[in-house]
Amino acid sequence: MGHGIIAWIIIGVVAGWLTGKIMKGSGFGFFVDMIVGLCGALIGGFLFSHLGAGGVNEHGLIISIVIATIGAVILTWLFRLVTGNRTT
Repeated sequence: MGHGIIAWIIIGVVAGWLTGKIMKGSGFGFFVDMIVGLCGALIGGFLFSHLGAGGVNEHGLIISIVIATIGAVILTWLFRLVTGNRTT
């Protein structure tokens, strides 16, 4: 089951917004949150496919958002770890 461009935008926006809420940040704005969510989808899809659970493109919209959010949280955590910024 493949996602179209609109579905990827929705996944990116929702995953980026959820990551901002989970990581106690104010977010970076609409477009950067979307980019963080899409990069999170790549990271989450890579991790989940290597764990045998299937990537983002192999599930429905809700599970894809969950996988992308997990990837975006990992990305944000690594970014904060590298930069030393714990509050943004």
